[in-house]
Amino acid sequence: MYHTTVLANGITIVSEFIPTVRSVAFGIWVRNGSRNELSANKGISHFIEHMMFKGTPTRNYADIAEEMDAIGGHVNAFTSKEFSCFYAVSLDNHFDTALDILSDMFLRSTFPNEELAKEQRVILEEIDMYEDSPEDLVFEIMQENIWRESTLGHQILGDAGTVSSFDCAALHAYFESSYRPENIVISISGNIEADTAVRKVSGCFEGMRASGTPLRKPDTPAYFAGNYGKVKDIEQAHLLLSFPGIELGAPNIYDMTLLNTILGSGMSSMLFQKIREEMGLAYSVYTHYSSYTDTGLFSVYAGVSPENLRVACDAIVSELEHISADTLTAARLGKAKEQLKSSLLLSLESSQSRMMRMGRSMLMLGRIHTSDEIITKIDNVTHENVLAMAADILRPDKMSAAAVGASGISSLTT
Repeated sequence: MYHTTVLANGITIVSEFIPTVRSVAFGIWVRNGSRNELSANKGISHFIEHMMFKGTPTRNYADIAEEMDAIGGHVNAFTSKEFSCFYAVSLDNHFDTALDILSDMFLRSTFPNEELAKEQRVILEEIDMYEDSPEDLVFEIMQENIWRESTLGHQILGDAGTVSSFDCAALHAYFESSYRPENIVISISGNIEADTAVRKVSGCFEGMRASGTPLRKPDTPAYFAGNYGKVKDIEQAHLLLSFPGIELGAPNIYDMTLLNTILGSGMSSMLFQKIREEMGLAYSVYTHYSSYTDTGLFSVYAGVSPENLRVACDAIVSELEHISADTLTAARLGKAKEQLKSSLLLSLESSQSRMMRMGRSMLMLGRIHTSDEIITKIDNVTHENVLAMAADILRPDKMSAAAVGASGISSLTT
């Protein structure tokens, strides 16, 4: 059972007491990500995420690591397109220490000058790492191009120019403007009673002051269909086909989830069976969808030999075109539903997974669906729902293609 409290300054605390575990996971969720940035400060949210581990008035970066290791817990963070999360997991008897460390990092990070230059080099290496990972790179190329007039197309890491330009003043100014109480959800899941969790967390965060200044609203993205790619001297060709998807919280989101499972999630999915098992064209082939507050993206990825790029692309398109009442059998839909329900229920055995699900849902949707509600929604999806979703999403006139490899996209367009 979820317990929700809103502090006077606007911070929302959502907690869940699980007396059968010995852990507590808690996260600070901020509705700010790369989409909220401008072209001049691309990557600053991700940079702030890194710099929060570099010191406070009472701890340096080594202290943070050593104190968390001393209690056998871990602290981590990540930045996405629309939000950032800072979280810690510990045994229940060490919750106070973990809370003290993470709240100190979040509320009192000094962004020390002596660490800033080092972290710039680290993030530039991270950018280079993505450049050397063609599977990641092809997703970046796709999003940069299809949303090229929107900040949604920005890379989360930023680029070499913006990352190299950040200074401590810029980090503090951006933090003050965006990491505000009314923009924050704190989620807690594990062996701590709700009243105790709220009392302890509020004691750390109730001093944050709300700004009163409206948050900058991100632009509405326009989708630009096309063929995009990059030539790289690598052994494989990495192919991505993408279509406009549906927004986060849409009533038919589970139609999309089931379509994704049926087409390309797991070894028994249609594309895995066709492209890998039957045709032997790829080792890795899968589908992926992302949903944002006002749009979404459905994609098919395959890593293939360059000489097989076109035949693989044609085979994937043919499979997408032929999802129908004949291929979408009752057995296939039923199996996909069981996959989704099993994944959900197994994730509930982890306090960290439960904390993540609660925090993201409360931050982005303002509500949390119980597992029973989600299972009911999954069970209520019909053949007609999934086929209608496929017809609506998998439109040839909206398909974009991206490829990274020795010939880039040219072998698909010549």
